[in-house]
Amino acid sequence: MRRGLISRSLAELPDAVLDARLARLRAAMTEAHLDALIVYTNNTRAAGVSWLTGFVPYWSEALLVVPRVREPVLVVALTYRVKSWIERVSRVADVIHTPRIGLEAARMIAAARADAAVGIADLDGLAAGIVDDLREGGPRLTLSDATDLFARLRAEADPAEIALATKAAVIAQTALAQASGHGLGDIIAAVELRAREYGAEEIYIAAAPDLGRDRRFRRVEGEVSLGESFALRATVAYKGAWVRLVRSFGQPVPDDEAAARFAAAVAQLPGERGFDGFSSWLVEGCRIAQPLEPLMGSRVTDAKPPAPHALVSVQACLEIDGRPMLFGAPALLGGRGEAAGLLVQL
Repeated sequence: MRRGLISRSLAELPDAVLDARLARLRAAMTEAHLDALIVYTNNTRAAGVSWLTGFVPYWSEALLVVPRVREPVLVVALTYRVKSWIERVSRVADVIHTPRIGLEAARMIAAARADAAVGIADLDGLAAGIVDDLREGGPRLTLSDATDLFARLRAEADPAEIALATKAAVIAQTALAQASGHGLGDIIAAVELRAREYGAEEIYIAAAPDLGRDRRFRRVEGEVSLGESFALRATVAYKGAWVRLVRSFGQPVPDDEAAARFAAAVAQLPGERGFDGFSSWLVEGCRIAQPLEPLMGSRVTDAKPPAPHALVSVQACLEIDGRPMLFGAPALLGGRGEAAGLLVQL
């Protein structure tokens, strides 16, 4: 469950932006002969529905039903008492409350056309119980996987999405600059406090407390001893946009040359050769609903290279004089022949 304030800013996410995204989706649905499209959301898989409507749930789950010829409807497993809040933060025609979201969504689609063709974004990731309810509520509906269709629409970031991701990156950068204290707990508390003050919907801090022993990030509970060098990773959400930022602290001190090597490697994405000489690297981004899905990297076996103009978050480990140093920042990929660029400087 999230703890930060979730609200909608018409200045940062205007109706015109959501209308343009919806128009693109409907054009793709028409080409694919779909009468409706369904997108699932919960607090960990919120990115698909938030991209179309601005809605980000604190908890529970919902289905967004997008008919080809009518306005979207959100079917939520939340109680009626949050209806007015959902209507304030979402651009949908109606909000329907029910514990069986699949059943109600199917009935609504079938009421307009009993044998409608229905695409489902990330069908394989949808819970079996919801799929069963969709079939029960609309026994004549034809359900198909619309993952590729939706992923193509989400592949290229629009200006509003870039602006929100940049804001999230600035929040993370500002928060990590406040990393100070006598222990790791104090440092993490200072970073999280500053991120909340700057408007983060959510922030998760992971730490590699002693890079000389273990460079893996983990959630920290209780007090942990710091090594000669350590790293923090801030995962920040702002208005539905998620980014990761990584900074190393201690010895060796990160220098301009090391940061430049990381930026140069990022610039060559989606090509991999820039990361030759790095111990490890990872590129994450959003394809459907998971905000930061592993797309490619040194340990990713099923690579899904991002498209031109995609937003990604990149992490890498570079060894300097035999000592590991971790870097990470969000980036925007270029078009054909254009270099990718970091949203904020390290």
